[in-house]
Amino acid sequence: MIKEEEAPVWDEEQKNKALVRWWWEEVWLKGNVAAMDEFMAPNYVDHPNPPGLPPGPEGMKQALTTYHSTSPDLEATIEDIFAAGDRVAVRWSAHGTHLGEWLGAPPTGHHFTMSGISIYRLAKGKAVEGWNSIEVNPTEEEQRWLTEGGEWPGRSRDIPATERDRSPPFWEVLTRNLSWRSRVAEAQERERIEQELEVARQIQQALLPEATPELDGWELTTYYEPAREVGGDFYDFLEFEDGRLGLVVGDATGKGMPAALVMATTRGMLRAVVQSVESPGEVLARVNEALVADIPPNMFVTCLYAILDPKSGRLRYANAGHDLPYLRHHGGGDAEELRARGMPLGLMPNMRYEEKVAVLALGDNALFYSDGLVEAHNSQREMFGFARLRGLVAEHAEESSLVDFLMEELYSFVGEGWEQEDDITLLTLGRSVSPS
Repeated sequence: MIKEEEAPVWDEEQKNKALVRWWWEEVWLKGNVAAMDEFMAPNYVDHPNPPGLPPGPEGMKQALTTYHSTSPDLEATIEDIFAAGDRVAVRWSAHGTHLGEWLGAPPTGHHFTMSGISIYRLAKGKAVEGWNSIEVNPTEEEQRWLTEGGEWPGRSRDIPATERDRSPPFWEVLTRNLSWRSRVAEAQERERIEQELEVARQIQQALLPEATPELDGWELTTYYEPAREVGGDFYDFLEFEDGRLGLVVGDATGKGMPAALVMATTRGMLRAVVQSVESPGEVLARVNEALVADIPPNMFVTCLYAILDPKSGRLRYANAGHDLPYLRHHGGGDAEELRARGMPLGLMPNMRYEEKVAVLALGDNALFYSDGLVEAHNSQREMFGFARLRGLVAEHAEESSLVDFLMEELYSFVGEGWEQEDDITLLTLGRSVSPS
């Protein structure tokens, strides 16, 4: 009696299993697209649905056409097939060669394999719903490369976990696997750039002054924060035997190693020239002539060079296109721009650099900086700007730490999540209110 009641269910399961096997062979072995209509109900739903395709049999037809155009030699094999109630599960494997375009990836000729389990729910002799879990293996070429000692930059020699994922969407995994060689090249290039940036950082850090000079009656403060893509900011102090102090703030255009090398070259030239030349303007002119001959095309250096006489407060300076320093006099309500005409270094030969003189009285403060501060943007793409900086210096130059105050204002302006785009360099020079 029990067998007689179960027989119809068993017969239905066998019919469903036979239908799925027939469909599988027609579609995947023979490429019979029309079999989709015979197997699938008009409202068939696939999980997950292939990207950019309509649902139902029409979308599956387009998917099948894409698979076979990508890999004309695609072969699929049923490993096991099970039926239970209105569902049929198929464990399968497939292999092929990437001979046609796949989701924008051009043909590579690489050989791929995949395997998976597909479950279909059937009703009235039609599939109405399907689920797929697919594992896409690395291509034979990638596995051979790994076996022969190839390594993913920055990873272990094991096959990357993303290529072993047993989770949809499989088409993204297949795309990654088929394009493995180009991705290796991209990863190697990223690693090369990171290594170059690290060397550039080391060059910059090595050339910055180890300590800030101490002058009686004066306070010098510096701040330097490199961006992730290291720029060409630099500053330097040149101490003369008679007690005067040379101040240098500069910025080489560009990022990474080129900027670091130009910065290092400029700094070395400045240090060499000041040994025999007194005038800041003439120093910049000599350095410019040397740089013009050697600097890479489309690169230049902005640089301000000043000489401070600590006894008199006299600041003699010249400027090669660098951002204008600000000077705030004690008790004053404005910040004065220290202007001096001059082209950036390395652009044109035979340049002259105007010299100016400013005098810092007791309580006066001056700020030297790089464009990484004024050109910082907030989330609305508004720049921090020169006007804002000048106003802050005018109102707060006598803060106990002008550098800390300005950086707090910058972080408040740019907000959370800000990514620093350029190096930031600040140098403050203040004369004590009371002589020491």
